[in-house]
Amino acid sequence: MSTLVSVPYHHGDLRRALLDTALEAVAEHGPAAVSLRDVARRAGVSHAAPTHHFRDKAGLLTALAAEGWSLLADALAEAAGRGFGELGVGYVLFATSHPAHFAVMRAPGLARGDDPELVAAMRRAGAQLQSGVERFEADGERDSEVTALAAWSLVHGLAALILEGAVAPEPGSDVATLARAVTDRLRPPAG
Repeated sequence: MSTLVSVPYHHGDLRRALLDTALEAVAEHGPAAVSLRDVARRAGVSHAAPTHHFRDKAGLLTALAAEGWSLLADALAEAAGRGFGELGVGYVLFATSHPAHFAVMRAPGLARGDDPELVAAMRRAGAQLQSGVERFEADGERDSEVTALAAWSLVHGLAALILEGAVAPEPGSDVATLARAVTDRLRPPAG
């Protein structure tokens, strides 16, 4: 168990400091166990301070989820020009580089699903995937929605397996190489 030394917050961006502190708490105990009181204590501010930025725990987790989906959308946009498989690699790299965000994004019922910022970020990430699927399925012979679901299931499952410690890259390799080996299965066989 790690010991966190609380450094009192003095000035600057309190909202950002609270989000960063909440991410640390999520990484340690998961999103369901996060409390505004604990986040305030860790940030070195009064227990009421977080409510000025986030009404409640759901508000804090909604902000983290929206930030996570926005970061994912950025990662997918960066990978989009390199091919459909690279979208999957981008997804896995995002999840393994931002495990606390990823945990909050996957925690149903803890965030406000109707929050406009969250909805916009989720749509932006979904649009990146859908655009990749449309390019991949350009011939129109297969159902692009099923392809999108299959691809998402594959890379989401791989990301979860890596984060859970059930799968690891081979010695001397890395997550990107493993993700590429898996997403290469999304390409139609040559011939």
